[in-house]
Amino acid sequence: MKISFIILLLLISSAYTATSGLDSKELNGFIEKFCYDCHGDGNDKGGLDFDKLSKDLSDHATQAEWVDIFDRVISGDMPPKKKKKRPTDEDLKLFYKILAPALTKSHSVQKGTVMRRLNRQEYENTMNDIFGTNMRIANMLPEDGRSHEFDNVGSALGFSMEQLQKYLTVADQVIDKSIVSTIAKPKVNILKASYLNDRSADKFIGDAWKKLPDGAIVRFAPEGYPSGMIRGSGVQVAGFYRVKVHGYAHQSQQPINFHVGGTSFNAGLEKPIYGFFSFPPDKLTTREFVTYIEKNYMISVEPYGINDPDRYHRKKKGLNIDDYKGPGLAIKSVEVEGPLLEEYPSRGHQLIFSDLDRQEIMPGNPKNRLKKWYKPRYKVNSNDELSDASKVLTKVARKAFRRPQVEIAPYLNLFKSQRQKGDNFETALRTSISAIFCSPDFLYLKEENGKLDNYEIATRLSYFLSRSLPDEELLNSAKDGKLTSAEEREKHLKRLLLSPRFERFITDFTNAWLNLREMDFTAPDKDLFPEFDTYLRYSMPLESKAFLRELIHSNLSVSNLVKSDFAMINERLASLYQINGVKGAQIRKVKLPENSPRGGFLTQAAILKVSANGTNTSPIVRGIWVLERILGITPPPPPEGVPGVEPDIRGAETLRETLEKHRNMSSCRTCHKKIDPIGFALESFNPIGGERTYYRSLAKKAPKVKLMVNGRNVRYKQGPNVDATGEFLDGQKFQSYIECRDILASQKELLAKAFTKKLLTFATGREMGFSDRDEIKRIVKIASKNDYRVKDILSLVINSKIFLSK
Repeated sequence: MKISFIILLLLISSAYTATSGLDSKELNGFIEKFCYDCHGDGNDKGGLDFDKLSKDLSDHATQAEWVDIFDRVISGDMPPKKKKKRPTDEDLKLFYKILAPALTKSHSVQKGTVMRRLNRQEYENTMNDIFGTNMRIANMLPEDGRSHEFDNVGSALGFSMEQLQKYLTVADQVIDKSIVSTIAKPKVNILKASYLNDRSADKFIGDAWKKLPDGAIVRFAPEGYPSGMIRGSGVQVAGFYRVKVHGYAHQSQQPINFHVGGTSFNAGLEKPIYGFFSFPPDKLTTREFVTYIEKNYMISVEPYGINDPDRYHRKKKGLNIDDYKGPGLAIKSVEVEGPLLEEYPSRGHQLIFSDLDRQEIMPGNPKNRLKKWYKPRYKVNSNDELSDASKVLTKVARKAFRRPQVEIAPYLNLFKSQRQKGDNFETALRTSISAIFCSPDFLYLKEENGKLDNYEIATRLSYFLSRSLPDEELLNSAKDGKLTSAEEREKHLKRLLLSPRFERFITDFTNAWLNLREMDFTAPDKDLFPEFDTYLRYSMPLESKAFLRELIHSNLSVSNLVKSDFAMINERLASLYQINGVKGAQIRKVKLPENSPRGGFLTQAAILKVSANGTNTSPIVRGIWVLERILGITPPPPPEGVPGVEPDIRGAETLRETLEKHRNMSSCRTCHKKIDPIGFALESFNPIGGERTYYRSLAKKAPKVKLMVNGRNVRYKQGPNVDATGEFLDGQKFQSYIECRDILASQKELLAKAFTKKLLTFATGREMGFSDRDEIKRIVKIASKNDYRVKDILSLVINSKIFLSK
């Protein structure tokens, strides 16, 4: 007799609750002796009342509360040091002996019960990799839930009927896109265009544009009207294209920078930036790149770093642009080649039809095949439909389900049902294939409790480092039973780190861990931060991604997370950071001057932007960002009834004074002693990443600032001076960000532990818990033997008990 999974969980839970060990006399005696004064007998200081606290550790929230109690007692945080009655070492040993095994057991039971669904980015990668398409699928699906930073944690990834309908729709579109629907391989189009394609070109030439003898058009200022849109460069099909821009710097001794982006006549649509480049003076040069371009988008080229003061006044002043001697960007033409095809037919088409006899149904008039409007129709010829369908469905299911043993009966029955309803062979087969890609076996990463088998390891390793299904090399190792070998896993780790798909890991992990996904959540105030521009915004996340990539590939110590002697920057970031000698748009490794505040993640422009709003900064927000993401410490939420920090309460002149008043509240003091010091140190940097000694203000009575940006006087004024001093909970004081940074960088064990937990959470799709602590401690201890190096930690993670089991 089979017992249902839910009933089994209830039996396990109830059996465990009865033997949880929290009703022991020793534990109750400890609590009564050291905790009841503040947290019992009607007292609920900090919201904790032991008389009301459940002891059912099968409940996730209850378990989390007991873990917090455990940590605060063992660390000496509670009871407070001012209390005369504090536990001895023997008392703490007894407390540990009773509670630690109970918490370990409860978490061990819970962590294996949650199934993890593919998040929408993993779904997109997987579908495109299986079918050979390049569709932007993630935006078609509902947004995924998050657990702390990560959006691939099973407990946060729900499922709804709306999602199921979306999966069906998307699966149909992907299959349709991958299947050949033309009589010959599509031609790769080459569009050639220039500004002269604009029907208003004659009107612009002589005023905003300058035409050179070679046909190139020069623009002396970015954006505005007329813009950098190049008519005739629009694509009709979304896909990857090779773009070539031909031009040079005009009337300039130095190269001129520019960006190439996409634009459309449809108002409100995103205008992506494809890249920043530069042209040398007076030498026709080509800049070439491959990028994804959406349907109906045209190429736009905008100069950067030059300004035409007479741009909108030339006619009124009776001036001719031919007499203007300032630097300009000359664009002769652009070429757009594509859509580029990696293969034809697509791998999706081959997956479905390679073993079938699919033939074009010839039209009554064969000459119609030569007409542009002709759309061929196809028919699958089969002498044994069920056998042929079964072979295809088995092959597709093995690919989709990421293992060789699959059950296709439901999908074969669906095929038969659709045929009985009148669908032809191909339509019925496509319906069944769509169902495969909406099934739990595809949508969920199914893993049995306990040690993972070879195929489960292959899947986990691949979704961790490539963010998609296992490739053939991983599957072959799984088939041969080799992935239970650390040596084999290490071989694949080295291979996957060099794969182009590893860039997906870099992007997805930094988007989540560092919160780079929120780069555009706020927009910097143009009056306060006029130097913020498209080039800076484009460069910001590239620095953080390149920095993580460098830490991994060069196997650097985790101390570099906070303090490094190099930065990954281009000339725009170098300008913001006041670092000389960096030219060009390419991100590269640059040695930092001695005592530079840059280096590490904390002072990167992207990090400083996502941890601020567009107007000001908050020591609380930045302090929490560092605690949670870099140090692995999650402060509790503010107590109920405690108001948020406002900058003007009770006449406080600065946010520091505001926080001093806030910290005087007993319910806020402990957490803010952890949060505020790091946040105060980071006040040395404004919301766009620039270093500062004073806050910018728009107050009328504030002192003026004599400075010009982009040819205009700044509107902001000088506000209060920044105070970046602070004191850590252990009494260590610092007078500047650099001193604070050095203290943090010395905490290598803490940094390694936090980074290990982040990697394991991202790799396994679950939050780390109490039962994982010993294994994480073991990883960190081994890493300490070689200075806690990042790639070493990555290797230890994929060879850990946590990674290799559910």
